[in-house]
Amino acid sequence: MSTTPTKKRLLSGMQPTGAGKLHLGNYEGALKAWVRLQDEYEMFCFVADWHALTTLATSGQSINADAREIALDYLSAGLDPEKCAIFLQSEVPQHAELFLLLSMLTPVTWLERVPTYKERREILADREGGEAGVSYGLLGYPVLQAADILVYRAHAVPVGKDQAAHLELSREIARRFNHTYHVDFFPEPQAVISETTGTLIGLDGRKMSKSYDNAIYLTDTADEVNAKLKKAFTTPTRLRMTDPGVPEGCSVCQLRRIYDPNGYQTQWDECRAASRGCVQSKKETAEILNAALEPLRERRKMYADDPAQLDLILKQGAQKARDTAEDTLREVRKMMRLVNVF
Repeated sequence: MSTTPTKKRLLSGMQPTGAGKLHLGNYEGALKAWVRLQDEYEMFCFVADWHALTTLATSGQSINADAREIALDYLSAGLDPEKCAIFLQSEVPQHAELFLLLSMLTPVTWLERVPTYKERREILADREGGEAGVSYGLLGYPVLQAADILVYRAHAVPVGKDQAAHLELSREIARRFNHTYHVDFFPEPQAVISETTGTLIGLDGRKMSKSYDNAIYLTDTADEVNAKLKKAFTTPTRLRMTDPGVPEGCSVCQLRRIYDPNGYQTQWDECRAASRGCVQSKKETAEILNAALEPLRERRKMYADDPAQLDLILKQGAQKARDTAEDTLREVRKMMRLVNVF
């Protein structure tokens, strides 16, 4: 029989892409909220290695190794395996089964109108030399995303302010299933909006992104952070120390604002008044940032130095996820008349 969770459920996850590392933008935009939410929800937190295949299936990249790095980043950020199931998506085959079943109910027109599909289709077509490089998996990506959420009958998904609309298709699929089989089975997952305001600026003044090579990673050492801050973008019109700065557009000042919320205003005022140089600001900001990252480095080292412990965490997380997901699939199979309902 299906069980009703005593605590509302939340599902979250990230893809292992690129070098398999998360940066401060990921931390501020998602991970910090996840750490807070694990005390409020029954939380399932996965590494979306199947999703990574939609763009990396032919790349030869080691997705499994990258997935383990993401899991280490989760743990270093403060996700607690005693409070939150941490696992790899590919270790829970029920995701794939529900993806298949929901695919039978999802109109192709719903998928073709998804903006991210159009964008990724163009990128892949250019990279792979034509439309033949665009897979069905890319088109069906939102259905797999819906299955990831619905297989746990999750009530909520943490997202940034600019991502809330992405959940609407998952809600539409949940509504279609419930209407088709005359049940009130799948909750319509709601967005839990991250409290982070705005986009974290990268070291070159653009959005912090792995693809721009302008990020500070959670794995960066203190020396690496210092070196990156020395080269960071400040105010382009500030050629001399006596020129006034514009902290609102300075990547160093923006990092100071986030990691020194009670003390950044002095730096900003002195920057505007040209009474403080960029070298001093970069040095102080690097010290503040390294102090904030040190607990993450210590937690990461603890788990990285003990691979067996990481294996156990992922194994136990996957087992809890499979048990919960199978409970959902057992009911879904009955509703879709795939097993004897008597």
